[in-house]
Amino acid sequence: MKPRIAYILKMYPRFSETFIVNEILELERQGVDVRIYSLRKPDDGRFHANLARVRANVIYAPQYPQMEPERVARAHAVVRSHHPRRYQALRDEVSARGDDYVVKRFLQAGYIAGHLLEHPVDALHAHFASSATRVANFIHRLIGVPYSFTAHAKDIFHQNVSRKSLQGKMAAARFVVTVSDYNRSYLQSLMGDEPADIRRLYNGIDLQQFPIGPERDRRPGLILSVGRLVEKKGFDVLIRACALLSEWGLNYRCQIIGKGEQREALKTLIAELRLERQVALLGPRPQDEVAAAYRRASVFALPCVVGADGNRDGLPTVLLEAMASGLAVVSTSLTGVPEIIDHNVNGLLVEPGDVEGLAFALSSLLLYHNLRREMGRAARRKVEETFDVRKNVAQLKKWLAEPARAQRLEAPLAFSLSQPSLELPAIPVPDAKELLAVL
Repeated sequence: MKPRIAYILKMYPRFSETFIVNEILELERQGVDVRIYSLRKPDDGRFHANLARVRANVIYAPQYPQMEPERVARAHAVVRSHHPRRYQALRDEVSARGDDYVVKRFLQAGYIAGHLLEHPVDALHAHFASSATRVANFIHRLIGVPYSFTAHAKDIFHQNVSRKSLQGKMAAARFVVTVSDYNRSYLQSLMGDEPADIRRLYNGIDLQQFPIGPERDRRPGLILSVGRLVEKKGFDVLIRACALLSEWGLNYRCQIIGKGEQREALKTLIAELRLERQVALLGPRPQDEVAAAYRRASVFALPCVVGADGNRDGLPTVLLEAMASGLAVVSTSLTGVPEIIDHNVNGLLVEPGDVEGLAFALSSLLLYHNLRREMGRAARRKVEETFDVRKNVAQLKKWLAEPARAQRLEAPLAFSLSQPSLELPAIPVPDAKELLAVL
């Protein structure tokens, strides 16, 4: 029988989270029955072509539970009927907390739990240690289905992350996956002597989607960067490094693919440095166009930094994609990046925020064709050995299949979510706390 895994995600699909789609596709290819529960509907209208290959059903929990009170109340009634003690204990705890965020996640968790009681799975897996994992944790506490989650970067490093909350989620999980040894050490340090099963599994990419193109297709002097236009990507550092390349008389172009909150600030910086002819902000592009851009470029740069709010990249997927495409890469010695790039072997590392060091590294690769060619070949080998999605997801599949199922309470359902004759009191459209009060 196929293993049945429910994925709990904050938003599906999300344009910037190609690694999740890759993971689900590979699990399906390896025979796992995946179902997706999303806490929000997509909001930017951009989708990768790979989404059409995903077979998993997608169930959207009420994004604003107070706007769908009957739907939420019906599901919670199912859960209460099946597990009255568990339900009441968690409901009382959430009510006592009185936190809007916690109430909302409890209402969503109850909805998903009700669906799961009618359509059982073997385990839950969430991505990001924030809202999706909170909901998975609540579902586990309501109906006993074990959960695991993958921790990435913002969800563990941002200054607003509650250490106590994160510790609780890790302690209750059957296991925790994170994307680098750096992250694993950090999370283990948070737990101290408390037990938690924290495992490192690198994000993988589909190597077939990022072939190495012919050398003649590469445009001399073209620097490429890809990512959301946010502080932690260090695009301002890249633009300032480009200004130095201009001062040094190098012939180059720099293209940055992505969108984000810093677009206008970066556009202003380009104008201030008079780099309009050299540096272009191309906006977002679909995955096939990004893959083609990797094959055209000579060098890839992603000068990651730590944001003012503590946010930072964990294991940037775009570095893996660029390296798989045979590009020599330049990045910074931050978090998990040195686990991707072996300095002076398959790329170059500089210190975060070091404009001159970044400019020197870029100039070295632009000026010396043999150096960037050999590094590009070594980069492809590194990704084949360590970041192949088929190998890495096979390991995740083994972990998900481990015998760690919680004991089920064998009580008959009092009624079904699909039973139209269920009698429920009329519920006005309240806020989330008022809805909780009448459940």
